[in-house]
Amino acid sequence: MAIPNYTYLKLKMSGPNDVITVSSAFLHAFACYREHYDLATAVVNSSELPRLGESVLPAAPDCNQPTSSSAFRPLEETKTVGIDPADPTKMVRIGTQLPTK
Repeated sequence: MAIPNYTYLKLKMSGPNDVITVSSAFLHAFACYREHYDLATAVVNSSELPRLGESVLPAAPDCNQPTSSSAFRPLEETKTVGIDPADPTKMVRIGTQLPTK
């Protein structure tokens, strides 16, 4: 069994007569490590991601759908102001009791 040893940048494995040692440059060792890491990550993601997608609910609600209970409750101290003179349905509510700071 070959065991990569990145501390010394050598690959040592048992041979027919003695230990076989293969030296490498740091950049080559890092490139091999990164390539194998990317390959392993892709394999795991390709098998796990579809399964996780089926079991997880969407994190954000659909903003286009109205909700029955909203956490936002406008105060009585608000004023409705039109933002588009051509379209009177486009309105915004502005608080009239703003802090002095």
